[in-house]
Amino acid sequence: MTEFIMQPWPWWFSGVLIGLTVPLLFLLAGKAFGISTSFQEAGAMCAPCNLDYLKNHPWRSGIWTLVFASGIALGALVAAQFLSSSAVEFLPESFYSVGGAARLFIGGILVGFGTRYAGGCTSGHSITGIANLNWPSLVATIFFFVGGLAVTWGLGNLIFGGFVQ
Repeated sequence: MTEFIMQPWPWWFSGVLIGLTVPLLFLLAGKAFGISTSFQEAGAMCAPCNLDYLKNHPWRSGIWTLVFASGIALGALVAAQFLSSSAVEFLPESFYSVGGAARLFIGGILVGFGTRYAGGCTSGHSITGIANLNWPSLVATIFFFVGGLAVTWGLGNLIFGGFVQ
């Protein structure tokens, strides 16, 4: 069993576990799976301001998303530090520079904007939305892939000159 935990899991096994998260979260807690609203919860809780997006958001009812997101981060840390047979690199060497930090920052802003503009993240649309037969989620998922392929095979190499792999 220890050997199984220490090795990377097959894609299909991880996919089944992620897929089971949707019905289990709904059956046990009455919640829909998605992670992008945790940013709005944190913003509404920590940043008192006059933005309606944050000021009028009922963050107390969604505090579970912060716990869920924290669990994902903690689980990744535990897995990388204690359940891996080889050292796991946090970031590629090319990102430990001013240019790398700028790329991460700009990418984070674009992903955050796209997530809110699309009404959810890849996990929310691709896993929960499609499972609920939500037509806009299928369209969003298709364009997540189209955008990822366009950046990986074209625009990313053009802009970053070989840093995208």
